[in-house]
Amino acid sequence: MSYVFDTRVCELGEGPLWHPEREQLFWFDILGNKLMTQVKGDHREWEFDEHVSAAGWVDVDTLILASETALWKFTISSGEQEYLVALEADNPDTRSNDGRADPFGGFWIGTMGKSAEAKAGAIYRYYKGELRKLVADVTITNAICFSPDGKWAHYADTLTGQVMRWEMDPDGWPVGEAFVHVDTKAEGLNPDGAVVDADGTIWIAQWGASRVAAYDGSGQFVRAVEFGGRHTSCPAFGGADLTTLFCTTAAEGLSADVLETEPENGMVFVEDAVAQGQAENKVIL
Repeated sequence: MSYVFDTRVCELGEGPLWHPEREQLFWFDILGNKLMTQVKGDHREWEFDEHVSAAGWVDVDTLILASETALWKFTISSGEQEYLVALEADNPDTRSNDGRADPFGGFWIGTMGKSAEAKAGAIYRYYKGELRKLVADVTITNAICFSPDGKWAHYADTLTGQVMRWEMDPDGWPVGEAFVHVDTKAEGLNPDGAVVDADGTIWIAQWGASRVAAYDGSGQFVRAVEFGGRHTSCPAFGGADLTTLFCTTAAEGLSADVLETEPENGMVFVEDAVAQGQAENKVIL
């Protein structure tokens, strides 16, 4: 049974990251321009001048952080930012969205139109100082995650209802053509953020469905974990043994009546003893 982990309401909660060395969850309110965290009930947040959406961990006190114009090195203890590389900084109509570190130390990040304009976004990989575009013409970038053996990358354009799978080479760059791994189009489901557990099962938040659904290595549905918020946006495994499943949600797009009767929309939820997750990969700057 899931329960509320953090009561702060996010307009668009996203990008949960369990820092394995700190044993601490970080997440974002993209539309609120905030990075948020909680440690044993102690709430903390950082405000920015632009949208921020995703992070990876570099060391115990350092994150890589994606904003609408750049990737940044972010120091947790001081809140200081150091510019790394521009990310569509010349396009005021787009922002960063979903992102995650791969098993090789690279950081994948997607962009999208601020009003979800058709095919305005793209997916990039930042690796050892180089930012390279991998996928163009994406409307809503999501579901960036990786198999524990480093063989497969995944991503989605939410509007298609499909999660793609893409083989990676020994340096983590994709090779060949991506193909459909999970297809929820016929069910009318909307794949959002996703994470892969230690067995290679992919756990996909499904926007509007109040759940995170698990699919096996062949892309077949296994089971779903129900969460309180209607717009489940992204899952992350954490906790001391990495079996706890966290999930961000969003209040965005819900009516005032819904938000009044269901005030937990936009909060971060958690369910214990779900599956054996894998530790988030470290980013090599």
